[in-house]
Amino acid sequence: MKLPHITDVFFDLDHTLWDFDKNSELTFEEIFNRNHPKIETKEFIEKYIPINQECWRLYQYDKITHEELRYNRLKNSFDAINYSISDQEIDKISEDYIQFLPDNNHLFDGTIEVLDYLKSKYNLHIITNGFAEVQFKKMNNSKITPYFLTVTNSEMAGVKKPNPIIFDYALDLAKAKKENSIMIGDSLEADVKGALDAGLDAIFFNENNTIIENHIKQINHLLELKKYL
Repeated sequence: MKLPHITDVFFDLDHTLWDFDKNSELTFEEIFNRNHPKIETKEFIEKYIPINQECWRLYQYDKITHEELRYNRLKNSFDAINYSISDQEIDKISEDYIQFLPDNNHLFDGTIEVLDYLKSKYNLHIITNGFAEVQFKKMNNSKITPYFLTVTNSEMAGVKKPNPIIFDYALDLAKAKKENSIMIGDSLEADVKGALDAGLDAIFFNENNTIIENHIKQINHLLELKKYL
């Protein structure tokens, strides 16, 4: 089960180490309490999570722009809860969300323990489709920046996961070899298939116990990485 040939471990950030859903809920709660107290945050989040995931899927394949992603995920969520809101208010919420989101820094259970465990044995890196400015704030505020030698984001690479170019870019930046590298992430499409197609090994962070093909390496909790690394 152990993978003795691995020297470089690449992590996704959101939904893998940084608990995006929990931090999002806290951020929206703060925003709504200030300006839209009639909105029930839990009800909004239930709609927002799948809508946001679908928007990111479209964004990673360049079917919508950065600006459209930020607007659509909010507009569609407000529509889903039948809350009437102007485009001007949506733009303000979008700005506030990006500003306040990195202030909430919940990590997945086991994040620090597993990074401490891996740090002395491997070169650790991040590959993220998230926006550079926000991702660096998230990492700094949650105090995980020192664990990683390199951070590759889609703005630097010019493409998004699962495009193999972003993995090649990350490997070059890390001075790592494909055959000695592994990607860990929560997206079967972007992280796992993307990495495998680019020639890296991959482990699926399957927090929600999704049924997947038997040949794919998976963990349900970050500390289970000790089975492989």
